[in-house]
Amino acid sequence: MSSNAARRGEVYLHRGNLTKARDWYQQALKETRLNGSPEELTHALGNLGNVHALLEDYSDAETLYQEILDIQRSRQAPHAIGATLVNLGNLKADTKQPQKAMAYYFEAIDLLTPLEDERALGILYNNLALQELLIDQSEQALSHFQLALDFHRTVGNEDGLAATYGQLGKAYYYQKQSGKAEACLNNATEHFIKLANKPGEAGALRLLAYVYEEREDMISARRCLEQVLKIDQQYSLPQYEEDQLRLRQLPQ
Repeated sequence: MSSNAARRGEVYLHRGNLTKARDWYQQALKETRLNGSPEELTHALGNLGNVHALLEDYSDAETLYQEILDIQRSRQAPHAIGATLVNLGNLKADTKQPQKAMAYYFEAIDLLTPLEDERALGILYNNLALQELLIDQSEQALSHFQLALDFHRTVGNEDGLAATYGQLGKAYYYQKQSGKAEACLNNATEHFIKLANKPGEAGALRLLAYVYEEREDMISARRCLEQVLKIDQQYSLPQYEEDQLRLRQLPQ
């Protein structure tokens, strides 16, 4: 059962007051250590760990996640272990430690593959590919992005498809594979439109405009940027002035 302190922490988290949320989750954890079950303890630790991660208190977050992992391993809870390994990997990714992040992701993949947790595997392979790009393992990254897309399609994860197509398009763009970049970014745009995610759509179109510029297809580049500017204005996006300048500077 959720304690009063935990409920207060959740309220402050939803309001965006992370410091207050942390304070109440700390109180909830103290109470749970005295009277809670192992499941309640891992939940309390997770709430506090997540807030520490959002506050960029990465060391404290890692300590809490490691305690969760110890409890989960002792209880042999593979799905839960996999989720905690992903959290630890994300911490290492956020602190620019790609090799350590990848080690956690690979361990989670080994654990979740026999369980056929396809939704989690799609996210994991995407995260793994992003880290591989950082250390110039581009071939492995492209392969893992494709695996991520396969899993996203299997479970119908539209958010995952939109994000992964966008990231794969960016990877192809930097590899000078213009045709593949264009196809991926068009796919990303279509999925963002389905999701009514206008900022995501704008991000894919910005990069697609670069693809067309390098191809000297200024008509298509202009069309992309004109749509981006409409979205910028509608949603008060901070890139409006930069996008406006870029459109003005496009060769006729």
